[in-house]
Amino acid sequence: MTGKQVSTKIQAPQGMSDILPEEQLFYKKVYAVGEKIASFYGFKEITPPILESTELFEKGTGEATEIVEKQMYSLKTKGGDSLTLRPEFTPSLARAYIEHGMISLPQPVKLFSFGPVFRHERPQAGRYRQFYQFNLEVFGSKRPIIDVEIIYIYYNILQALGIKKLIIELNSIGDKECVGDYKKILLRYLKKNEGSLCADCKRRLKTNPLRIMDCKQDRCKQIVSGAPQIIDHLCKDCHNHFKKVLEFLDELGLPYNLNPCLVRGLDYYTRTVFEIIAEDELGRQLGSLIGGGRYDNLIKLFSRKSIPACGGAGGVERIIAIMKERGLNPTINPGSRVFLAQLGDSAKIKSLKLMEDLRRAGISVAESLDKDSLSAQLKNADKIKAPYSLIIGEEEANRDMIIIRDMDNGRQTSVKIDKVVEELKKKIKSIN
Repeated sequence: MTGKQVSTKIQAPQGMSDILPEEQLFYKKVYAVGEKIASFYGFKEITPPILESTELFEKGTGEATEIVEKQMYSLKTKGGDSLTLRPEFTPSLARAYIEHGMISLPQPVKLFSFGPVFRHERPQAGRYRQFYQFNLEVFGSKRPIIDVEIIYIYYNILQALGIKKLIIELNSIGDKECVGDYKKILLRYLKKNEGSLCADCKRRLKTNPLRIMDCKQDRCKQIVSGAPQIIDHLCKDCHNHFKKVLEFLDELGLPYNLNPCLVRGLDYYTRTVFEIIAEDELGRQLGSLIGGGRYDNLIKLFSRKSIPACGGAGGVERIIAIMKERGLNPTINPGSRVFLAQLGDSAKIKSLKLMEDLRRAGISVAESLDKDSLSAQLKNADKIKAPYSLIIGEEEANRDMIIIRDMDNGRQTSVKIDKVVEELKKKIKSIN
């Protein structure tokens, strides 16, 4: 065989990565804190499928949004169905709310989700093609207190994770009637400056001029800074709704900024939109960790029912990045209280049975079942700073005995194997 052999480097797809064991602790911490607080406020967990009908996102997220236009991972099944890896949770939960008849439940229905979403965008710091979100959704209430509850819960989750320097960015984009009138006013203003807009925003002029308010290009941001503000064009109901939201936030003492350029990038939003942003010690913004708002017209896109709703999504990787930057390392799993050393096959089998007894008793245990050397095993016990080691050899296994060794002073006692859990509980209690 002649010619060069081509070697293929096997690696994760661009913009997607493995969550390694040490990283898992951060994801588990975010989930654990989020789940505990969300459950306290009456939210129930729901896990929708990763693949959904493409039409769900085209209708729900909006055909004119960047997500639908450029970022969705879609495929055709052998049967000819068009499916899409979910780019966000909200349309999926709206679909589930309708499909499972949740409208017949006492309203509002509060749901939360945690898991991966997928967007085909240019990978960069804080932006990935597969990333995790923690979602809160409330269906069946139009009251402004629900908008504030969503914001308040997310704020408290971030605080509980140790992220203290936060600011809430806030705006109202009105309802269908308000925004329709405002778009005409905005369009007249933007058309005068069309020549200075970026290529994407020139296209948005025809599809959704409101999205230009959210453009990150400096030249577009400069034009937008002089644009008419939507908050000055709200109808009476939308104005009163937003006023109540601000009053409630004031009562709670939450820090917020009114941001007239905040519109969020999804077509379904109505009235309140918000982001929660981390700041450094000098008050400089480090990026958005949470985003969301009210979407009173979304359910109506999929059914004849008009159901008000509000929700938000937390970017888990962005939250973890701030935690790492601030040294907020998770401490979910306590250190091993006991190390189990064994010598010989029968001792290893006895050890497996004993480990199950220890697990049921809630005693954390580490082991090196693949090692035969006692000294090598006890070195591992020292490394993890286990206060006690259990030692079982062939002789101990035959006599149903086990040695408990105090790793501080080297003292050893022999006990019956069926008494070891009880004895360990006493010893561990004495050092707590």
